[in-house]
Amino acid sequence: MTLPAKAENVAVVRHALAGLAEEIGMDEPGLADLKTVVTEACMNVAVHAYDGGPGPLLVEARPDEEGLTVTVRDEGAGIRPRADVERGSLRLGLSLIAALSTSFAISGGVGVGTEVKMRLPLHGGAAGSVDGDPVKMEADLGDTTELVTDRPELLAPVLARVVGALTARRELSVDRVSDAVLVTDAIAAAAPSRFADGRVKLGLEDRGEGIALRIGPMDPGAAAQIRDELEVPDVGGSLEALADELAIEEGGDEGEYLVIRFAAAP
Repeated sequence: MTLPAKAENVAVVRHALAGLAEEIGMDEPGLADLKTVVTEACMNVAVHAYDGGPGPLLVEARPDEEGLTVTVRDEGAGIRPRADVERGSLRLGLSLIAALSTSFAISGGVGVGTEVKMRLPLHGGAAGSVDGDPVKMEADLGDTTELVTDRPELLAPVLARVVGALTARRELSVDRVSDAVLVTDAIAAAAPSRFADGRVKLGLEDRGEGIALRIGPMDPGAAAQIRDELEVPDVGGSLEALADELAIEEGGDEGEYLVIRFAAAP
């Protein structure tokens, strides 16, 4: 996942990784530790890495049978190992991350950015392998987040949490938030079989007037098939009606994209 290094985006990362962790079976104590270390690492980037200027927050999560390895990176000022009582994080610094992780590493330096790698077990066991298929989060420096995963079956739990976090901070009513989650859940359920190479890109644009999602690339005709699967024959309609816009975009040689938009209240 790559997204702008802003304090308000820390919750987006936390929700995305919590959805992933729940899907792979992490227990409640493990989830609590995960949320804590991710918040601390991401806040360190948001507050310190770019000295108030723009820059990316880059997050990668690799699940395996024993736990989750999370890497948080920036391209900014470099390592600041001491806790800072003036910042908006948990104020316990990297020592807290080290204490709650079964393994912990930090690399980088002044002027080259910082990378923090943390290992969280599913059930409090020993650290395991860091190998596995990743969920990555990547984007430009605007208000767009891009999530990339090599495991399409992980799309649903991660997408639901991220969409919920983004819609909640815009002026979408509770009903519209529910609509957005319902539509994206249905799309996530229909989508995994549509990606020939098993790689999914999901773009989320956080706008003042609402949010827009762009999912793909897919083989020709696949986006239309997903759109058809949103139909609800028993009630004579389609879940597509819950979105303000649902469109199919051609991505050239890359493939098709399905675009869904939800507007905030006027």
